[in-house]
This record gives sequence, structure tokens and C-alpha cells, in this order.
Amino acid sequence: MSASTEMSVDAESAALEAAITTCVRSFYDKGLADPLLGPIFGAIPALDQHLDVIANFWSKALLGTERYDGHPFAVHLNLPVELEHFARWLELFTQTVHENLPPAAAEQAIAKATHMSECFQGGLFPFTGADGKPSRLPPS
Repeated sequence: MSASTEMSVDAESAALEAAITTCVRSFYDKGLADPLLGPIFGAIPALDQHLDVIANFWSKALLGTERYDGHPFAVHLNLPVELEHFARWLELFTQTVHENLPPAAAEQAIAKATHMSECFQGGLFPFTGADGKPSRLPPS
């Protein structure tokens, strides 16, 4: 790789890192203001530190950096999250990444978020209730 190509890649990575940070902050601002998600987002302790962790997560997901080394499902396991929260979360997330990330990175982030949403829902609501809807508890 030539020096100018390396510089271009480094500049693109730096620009995407900045866009990720902006995107994360914008998403959490929207989440905090949202009537459905606001109470959950508002209960996050040390929000600024949390935003740094989330930016590191997306940096790893989109750029392959090694700054994030966690397990997101375990962190969300005991939150008061219901099925309707996932659709709203994904709606706000999709809107925000389209506003803040380059198109290819936005599509990659949306695919990752959609997959995570499906996995989290399956893990949090592993049973089917008597009404046929996903449930945290087995039918009685």
C-alpha cells in the first residue's frame, strides 16, 4: 500500500470514528427524549462513560478495532425491556445511522443492530405464551 493510500485509509477511519461518536450521542439524545425509551435510557448510570463504551462497540463492529471487549446481552438481561421497546429502538437507531454514517457503514450497522435485536428478543423472551406471543416465562 502506498503512503498516500495509507493516509487516505487512516483519514477515512478517523472520519468514521468521529461519525460513530456523533451517531451514538445523537441516538442516545433521541432515546432520552422518546416517550417509550426515555425511562430506560434515563436510568443508565454514568451516561457519558456508557456512551464511550457504545462508541467502542460500534468502532469494533464497523472498523474492526479492539477497544470493545464485552458481552452486550448480559448487560441488558435485567433491564425492564418489553417487546415494543425493540421495534422503537431499531426505528430510532436506523434513522440516526442514516443521518450520521456513510451509506455502507449505515447499512452494516443496521444489519448488526437488527441481528442483535433478534438475538436479544430470543434470549429475553424464549417462550411462547398461551396467547401465542413471545414471553419471558413458560406457559402455565
